[in-house]
Amino acid sequence: MKKNVTLTILIVILILGLSVVAQAAEKKLLLKAPLVFSTALPVLGDTVPEFAADVKAMSNGNITVKLYEPGKLLPPFEILGAVSAGKVNAGCSTAAYWQGKMPEAALFSAFPFGPEIDEYMAWFFEGNGMKLYQEMYDNAGYNVKVIVLGFISAETSGWFAKPIETADDLKGLKMRFFGLGGKVMQKLGVAVSMLPAGEIFQALEKGVIDATEFSLANIDQKLGFYKVAKYNYWPGWHQPGGTQELLINKDTWNSMTPVQQAIIQSAAKQNIVRSIARSEAQQGAAIRENVEKRGVINKYWSDDMLALFEKTWKEVSDEHVAQYPEFKKIWDDLTVFRAEYDYWKKLGFLPRTKE
Repeated sequence: MKKNVTLTILIVILILGLSVVAQAAEKKLLLKAPLVFSTALPVLGDTVPEFAADVKAMSNGNITVKLYEPGKLLPPFEILGAVSAGKVNAGCSTAAYWQGKMPEAALFSAFPFGPEIDEYMAWFFEGNGMKLYQEMYDNAGYNVKVIVLGFISAETSGWFAKPIETADDLKGLKMRFFGLGGKVMQKLGVAVSMLPAGEIFQALEKGVIDATEFSLANIDQKLGFYKVAKYNYWPGWHQPGGTQELLINKDTWNSMTPVQQAIIQSAAKQNIVRSIARSEAQQGAAIRENVEKRGVINKYWSDDMLALFEKTWKEVSDEHVAQYPEFKKIWDDLTVFRAEYDYWKKLGFLPRTKE
């Protein structure tokens, strides 16, 4: 018995020793990653330094992820091109920012009347989502490896200076709007612009835009939109769930050892859990504080307005399907997956109410 115990202990020590030696032998890796979202922002930003810390701890210090705040290393909307060209070897963003280059990109980020985060995760990791996501960048000639870094819950759909009761109230508005939802608003007569987070409040304050949407209640609160626009509209029809991406230059990715690649992917999965938990946990308090302390007036879109948004979205998606073959390929896959998921969704969950 003692011999068996001693042998077992020696084997464990040997395995641990080999693991330490293997980690010590790993080539040191520095990932320089500019960010689209400031680390001062809840969920979108403050989870990313924790991801970097996880990578460093899990790699025993062999991998360092150095983060650069938006605009410090390069402009946020240049991250994809810079990572692909090797100007930087990594970057954090969200795919819809590239829809001007690849119209289908927003399908991997968020889109009107799209999946909530549970359904989105199912498609990415158990459906064809990740395969199609990587194919999109490959087919467009981008030399990047894409990894999902986080998910966020449903967003608020806009901050307005006065109530929006009918479609006529939207016409002529200048509004910052994200992704494919912006195409819907354009069809409804809104002059849409895409601004990075750090420029939105100033644009609102100076009257460059009349209204905006951006993100979750606690993120919008941090950015101070309530100081200029008191009417906050729900639900987030344009973004029922959203994603964040980590882009790594593919040459850098291919030079990593399998262990290093596994560490990056495992830390990203851990950050997905963190981002979902944090986004779900923090919204109730932020919404309540906005009403009680900041005078925000929450409004829920009428059934007529939601029906109008959905009808207009159908027009936009039909146009994209007809015009862009890559969009159609991904859309068709999503449509099949969502039809199957719908059997479960309708039977498995209690109905929601507005109250």
